[in-house]
Amino acid sequence: MAQHYDLIAIGGGSGGLSVVERAARYGARCALIEAARLGGTCVNVGCVPKKVMWHAAHLAHALDDAPGYGFRLDYFGFDWQKLKMARDRFVSDLNEWYLGHLAKAGVTLIRGFARFVDAHTLAVGGERYSADHIVIATGSRPQVPNLPGAQFGITSNGFFELNACPARVAIVGSGYIAVELAGMLQALGAEVTLLVRKDQVLRSFDAMLREQLMERLREDGIHVLARTQVRAVARLASGALSLHCEGAGHAPNVNAVLWAIGREPNTDALELAAAGATLNPDGSIPTDPYQNTNIPGVYAIGDVTERFHLTPVAIAAGRRLADRLFGNQPERHLPYENIPTVVFSHPPIGAVGLTEEDARRQYGDAVRIYQTRFRSMYHAFTTRQPPTVMKLVCVGPEEKIVGCHLIGEGADEMLQGFVVAIRMGATKRDFDDTVAIHPTSAEELVTMR
Repeated sequence: MAQHYDLIAIGGGSGGLSVVERAARYGARCALIEAARLGGTCVNVGCVPKKVMWHAAHLAHALDDAPGYGFRLDYFGFDWQKLKMARDRFVSDLNEWYLGHLAKAGVTLIRGFARFVDAHTLAVGGERYSADHIVIATGSRPQVPNLPGAQFGITSNGFFELNACPARVAIVGSGYIAVELAGMLQALGAEVTLLVRKDQVLRSFDAMLREQLMERLREDGIHVLARTQVRAVARLASGALSLHCEGAGHAPNVNAVLWAIGREPNTDALELAAAGATLNPDGSIPTDPYQNTNIPGVYAIGDVTERFHLTPVAIAAGRRLADRLFGNQPERHLPYENIPTVVFSHPPIGAVGLTEEDARRQYGDAVRIYQTRFRSMYHAFTTRQPPTVMKLVCVGPEEKIVGCHLIGEGADEMLQGFVVAIRMGATKRDFDDTVAIHPTSAEELVTMR
């Protein structure tokens, strides 16, 4: 006989952990199924270790900037292995914390891989478990292209296994992961070539951000090859990797190739057909605004779905789903508008709301743009002179702010508070009536003309 729970989450990442923890607070009997380390992609091979590496790269840039502030640096060295060991210990501590957190919440941890037997029954190893509510939160994995020699490359997962910084690396891709890892590797000592299929990186972002980041990448010494596609990879007798490309660019021989061409949902082993669940052509799970799949009592959250593959989105969706199912809040759900995002490039990017292009398609001539470009005070004394650029996208006679786009030092930290204002319906006049904090870069958002 199957062991029965009120709710079972499949996947111990941000979404799964959040939904069981919140549901358990309401008194629900919950279980979580996970075969690997707790924390999912974000904690183990994503946001957390990535931010550690970003901080290291940021410090490398700061050391370059220090002489402008009067510092004399007689020695500069970087120990990749030392940082890796400290980073891995930090991640391991988080894994242990999640174990204790689940136990404290009264959530049963089931180790193994789940597959559906029917809409409300799961098999894990030789055991069966049933639940009134099953949440699929299995996340996604990096894609590897189907081309000759692709196995010689690594993905973002492999990046965190590197024991040393490769001397020369080619990164294939144009999204978050590609530009973030390109910046980190270049700052920490690698010669980086970024191969992009089309003209620019971050194609879903506002044109201003795309253009500015392309400039920054090149000025930092990253070789950006636009309109270039890799067709094959070969390992040479020397051990180096040769990329055979089609397009405008020619890639040099490198020590490492890193695939950053996208991610694919982890649904293929779930045997969802046994539950009668519908899948999109790419394997992701379609859901309604309440995270419902087409099967009553079966839900999906996080990167396994088709919406916003961001850790805070998975967390918010999971908590709201638990509120709805067990907290007597029948209309509780996550609105998927005004979701902020940050790209940890150098300098970082922050964005929320509509791009200028999307706003003009939606509102036409009712759109008004405010934009500023300046050099932050920090860079008044540095040899590097990257500008900070900001844009507000406003709509209608009241100039309601529907988009905010930033690139520059501190953009990652300053965006959060402005997102609150925009989500509450702030107008340009509200920003204008706000007293600025001086001297900061953030003050430009409330003094823009």
